[in-house]
Amino acid sequence: MKNFKSHFRFNRQERSGIFYLLFIIVVLQVAYFVLSSSNSSDGKVDFLEDKQLQLQIDSLKAKALEKDAIKIYPFNPNYITDYKGYTLGMSLEEIDRLHNFRKEGRFANSAEDFQKVTKISDSLLQLISPYFKFPEWTQGKEKSTSSNKTYHTKNQGSSSNQSEVKQMVADINLATIEELREINGIGEKLSARIVKFRDRLGGFLVNEQLYDVYGLEPEVVERTLMRFQVLKKPVVEKININTASAEKLSKLVYLQKQVSKSIVNYRNDNGTILSFDELLKIENFPVEKIDRIKLYLAL
Repeated sequence: MKNFKSHFRFNRQERSGIFYLLFIIVVLQVAYFVLSSSNSSDGKVDFLEDKQLQLQIDSLKAKALEKDAIKIYPFNPNYITDYKGYTLGMSLEEIDRLHNFRKEGRFANSAEDFQKVTKISDSLLQLISPYFKFPEWTQGKEKSTSSNKTYHTKNQGSSSNQSEVKQMVADINLATIEELREINGIGEKLSARIVKFRDRLGGFLVNEQLYDVYGLEPEVVERTLMRFQVLKKPVVEKININTASAEKLSKLVYLQKQVSKSIVNYRNDNGTILSFDELLKIENFPVEKIDRIKLYLAL
């Protein structure tokens, strides 16, 4: 028992050492607690900073996605390419139906016609039809359409009937301002505008170009075509789309300066243009007039 008690007997120097040891332990514990609390609060601040940074990252991602998203511009659905149809959500069968329809030389002149030809769903039609842009002359009155059909029926008659029609019809490329003014609905300004438009083109190559004259109503065009048509096509120097400058391209009536610059930029970025269908990919390109434009261009 005496030996056991002797282990708990300390002299003054030993007691002082034990006291300082306990004091150091307490100080270290307090310091650890303070530092842990400080780190914990700092962690919360860091979390808030990370959250704000994440919001900025999400915002940048959203802008990038919006920039990369395919923008749909008004277009004539009759000239949809395989790539265009795919981006619009059309199936291969629906695109093929449209292409087979166009090979027959026929056109869809309304959203309803387009759906009948391609058999796309109502939901897809509702999504893309607001961007359809048909030629203005196809959106005329029913009377105009019926008159146009009658006109084509006359042209599809026998060879003797065709010769009779040609005898009554004069060449529109030789028509004077005074002769054009004889048509009901064409006054001094419109007749001069027709001749000026014809001269800028170098002559009409197809009858349908008369519809492109600004201010000329479809009904007036039809009356004019009963009297004047393209009987002899003029010889025009075609513009090489792969070598021409933007300035030279813009001389073509159908191409604005900005579109001409876009064509040159597209050519510089993608190389030689191999097909006129590639022009449909260019922003603000007048797709509804592609058939006319091709008459004046060469690859």
